Amino acid sequence: MTETLETAKAPLQTQRGQSPKPLWRTFLAFLTPMMLANVLQSLSGTINNVFLGHMIGVEALAAATVFFPVMFFFIAFVMGLGAGASILIGQAFGKGDHDRVRAIAGSTLALSLIFGVLVAIFGGIYADELMHWLQTPADIVDEAVKYARIMMITMPAFFIFILFTSMLRGVGDSVTPLWTLAFSTFIGLIVTPALIEGWFGLPKLGVASAAVASLVSMVFALIWLGWYLLRRKHPLAPTGAFMAKIKLDPKVLGLVLRLGVPTGIQMVIMAVAELALLGLANGYGSSATAAYGAINQILAYVQFPAMSIGIAASILGAQAIGGGRGHQLGAITRTALILNAIITGAGVVIVYLLSGPIVTMFITDPPVIELTQHLLHIVLWSTVVFGMAVVFSSMMRSSGTVLAPTAIAIFSIIAVEVPVAMYLSGAIGIDGVWWAYPSAFCAMFLLQGSFYMLVWRKRSIRALV
Repeated sequence: MTETLETAKAPLQTQRGQSPKPLWRTFLAFLTPMMLANVLQSLSGTINNVFLGHMIGVEALAAATVFFPVMFFFIAFVMGLGAGASILIGQAFGKGDHDRVRAIAGSTLALSLIFGVLVAIFGGIYADELMHWLQTPADIVDEAVKYARIMMITMPAFFIFILFTSMLRGVGDSVTPLWTLAFSTFIGLIVTPALIEGWFGLPKLGVASAAVASLVSMVFALIWLGWYLLRRKHPLAPTGAFMAKIKLDPKVLGLVLRLGVPTGIQMVIMAVAELALLGLANGYGSSATAAYGAINQILAYVQFPAMSIGIAASILGAQAIGGGRGHQLGAITRTALILNAIITGAGVVIVYLLSGPIVTMFITDPPVIELTQHLLHIVLWSTVVFGMAVVFSSMMRSSGTVLAPTAIAIFSIIAVEVPVAMYLSGAIGIDGVWWAYPSAFCAMFLLQGSFYMLVWRKRSIRALV
């Protein structure tokens, strides 16, 4: 671990007498564990959906699917905080200021815990009303309410889980999140089917099995993570010095919120848009709802390289800025764009070629399989374009420039994605809902790239901490 952290502290420098290390190798060393971790994070949800779809039925998968955009809505704020905190942590770590790293992490955790408790209370009381407001099909609404209520009650633990994996990457550690998520996924593989079938004398919980298994796996993974960080004497280990920093520090939170709130707002708007698109899909029946869930699961895997490359670019950029190496930001951007074209593009080609077998992992009903595969083909290619937009946005955010990338993303969602979905769904049916995604991704790419090239690249870049 020490070697990993020291390498990340000056990722673009070399020791005296050594040849410069190619930037793409530095990228891949940080990127590979992070991509695997992201895959494992989604794999936990995917495994639960596969268990639900095959061991219970399409209705069970649809019931869990309804909650997906709701969960995204509630964790958007925390993901925004994590993004803001990781940038500040990256800059502070680039300077070698570990006490500042702990202060940023502690204040962020304190705020997220307060928000998590509020979400848990809200979810426990209003899950029924929320599922009906989403126009959940009548044949799955009862099970959807059970699943949603449990998931929202578990949000405090989920928030801690998300934040820690994000902040660990801020100090250049992409390996620990990988092991943590591997442990969580392993627990889920055992607990989910056990609760569905009632193994080991456990009660059969139906659709709620997946939600309960998520809670159990997260709790055990967090316990393991705390032990592992203490054992490794990690900068973010839960020592007495770190625990004392878990408080609402106005000065620290001011910086975190300055970066995190715009990102959180963007993600909230994305979640609201997803709710709108899900509502449109729900109008075509539970088969369309099940297809929506399966496609989102598949797209998550294809998007992971793009998202991971963006995160890696942001962290390496933040550390370069903190270490006074702002002249290397252009090289980081170019490398990220090339890697996105190669890695994300390869994933898109593979899924196109194997879309039939992949879809059958989630759905067994032939008509629904055919519908899902058709809709997947509409949206899949645009993931590469999405990745390019993410790279430009991430690089600008690494310097603390968040308002412009956020405004562009929000404009693409509000002025392109939702109107296109509403218009085309009325004109050509369910296909129109899915054409909205490529439309928005292309708009993001053109606008983010233009602002990066014409405005941001010409600015003077300085560290925030």
